[in-house]
Amino acid sequence: MNSTSTQFVASRRMGLYEPMHQMGMWGDFKGTGCLNASAATILQVEAKLDNQSEDTSQGTYGPPSGKYDQEASKPIDKVLRRLAQNREAARKSRLRKKAYVQQLENSKLRLMQLEQELERARQQGAYVGSGLDISQISSSGIGHSGNTAFGIEYGNWVEERNRRINDLKNALDSNISDGELHLLVDGAMNHYYDLFRLKALAAKSDVFYLLSGMWKTSVERLFLWMGGFRPSELLQIIMTPINPLTDEQLLHIYNLRQSCQQAEDALTQGMEKLHQYLGEAVLAGQLGQGNYLPQMEAAMEKLEALVRFVNQADHLRQETLQQMCRVLSTRQAAHVLLVLGEYFQRLRTLSSYWAEHRTREPV
Repeated sequence: MNSTSTQFVASRRMGLYEPMHQMGMWGDFKGTGCLNASAATILQVEAKLDNQSEDTSQGTYGPPSGKYDQEASKPIDKVLRRLAQNREAARKSRLRKKAYVQQLENSKLRLMQLEQELERARQQGAYVGSGLDISQISSSGIGHSGNTAFGIEYGNWVEERNRRINDLKNALDSNISDGELHLLVDGAMNHYYDLFRLKALAAKSDVFYLLSGMWKTSVERLFLWMGGFRPSELLQIIMTPINPLTDEQLLHIYNLRQSCQQAEDALTQGMEKLHQYLGEAVLAGQLGQGNYLPQMEAAMEKLEALVRFVNQADHLRQETLQQMCRVLSTRQAAHVLLVLGEYFQRLRTLSSYWAEHRTREPV
């Protein structure tokens, strides 16, 4: 077989014997000068196949050509489309990596700001025991700037709650009419609803900040459940001071507490499942390779469910307060709100005492 025939056979084996307009497609795709490079590559492959043919005629065999046959059998448009998809995927991967690195740098800056502000607070003795709410030290160093607004708003909310507690206490002591007392009860209830709306906005900004409880005092965080109090524990706390309660009221509150516990268990199990799925998403793939951006994208999808969990927990708290007020009389509801507010005040006071005790201890 002459050299021309050998090249023809080799070209047919590689799927390289194509019309000239198909070669032009490669030139359009690759750009100026790439057609010559493609021709040079073809000549190299032909020469390699010629050598393999000579080796075969002498009883020796080169590398298997199945891989080349499989690649050659694919239409040229599919190859071009796959290459274009690979370039697009690589471009998106570079953008995601750049955004991830930028996010890490921003987080580092926020952490440095937090450490500086905490150090200034230590030097000034401005801890909770000295009258500074921990949410006002700097929530901006923990999450987005929206957390600063939430910390300030929550501090204002606590002050307003304390004022409403004093109004309820004075009203109960003075035996005002049920109509006037009903207005105070509605105002106190709406004040709690305002808090749930503020928390919903904060959850959209940074759900981790809300779940961490950094906007509360240290002792309050000890009793934190999904960014707030447990409704079932709240019912247990307020049942004792309310006297007298009718048998029907006791039955309603008991059933309400059972329903709250079931809903809390369901949310807790859902959160545990989310932790499991999140861990699996982070550990997916092979560790030690350095490229874990796909795992981060899958984990981000799981983390979006955290906002829904927080909102559902606050919805349960709001429903519990509403159902409780429907069961009780106006005067009993006023007493419950008074007890609830004082309970939270005691937690904050205990946290202040604890902070003062720790600062007085010898080093």
